[in-house]
Amino acid sequence: MARKKANRVRSGTGEEAAEAFDRRWHLAETPLEVDTTELEFAVMRTFESFGRWQSECLAGSAEFAASGPENALLHVIRMNDRPKSVKELARLMNRDDVPNIQYSLRKLIGAGLVERQGSARVGVTYSVTPRGAEVTRKYAAIRRALLIAALENVPDFAARMQDATRTLNLLAGIYEEVSRTAATHRRPAGGD
Repeated sequence: MARKKANRVRSGTGEEAAEAFDRRWHLAETPLEVDTTELEFAVMRTFESFGRWQSECLAGSAEFAASGPENALLHVIRMNDRPKSVKELARLMNRDDVPNIQYSLRKLIGAGLVERQGSARVGVTYSVTPRGAEVTRKYAAIRRALLIAALENVPDFAARMQDATRTLNLLAGIYEEVSRTAATHRRPAGGD
């Protein structure tokens, strides 16, 4: 019964035909594992699509090529129009790869979109330049015209988005906790 249930597509359409597909593999043997793996793959695909969208939207706003995370960094720096430290940026973005954040900051500074203020003694912060503010304003306009307009055409999408946001935030916390547990109990290489 569990195997049969794990093989079904839970979308409610074509369940009989879907039973011909075996969705189990080494990460997904039980129904909960299948559902979790399907969600993880959906998150990965969404992340990649989101990164491509960010890059294309930014390219429409400025003559600057940036990765999705670099684009996100630019908008987080602009958030609330106040300077932020590297530590705050890392915390807001749930990142711990400070050297990569610093590399992205150097790219954004080199493009004239972000400026650095302060010193190591008093604290370094980053804010958008007037050009960065203009680019992020254009980005927001393109986003409204394309993405938000498309989302407005999806029935009940606002409620679905709120549910998805709560679920993803819950999962982020669970992943953080289990990653700490995994790191705590990791065995040394070559250990039994």
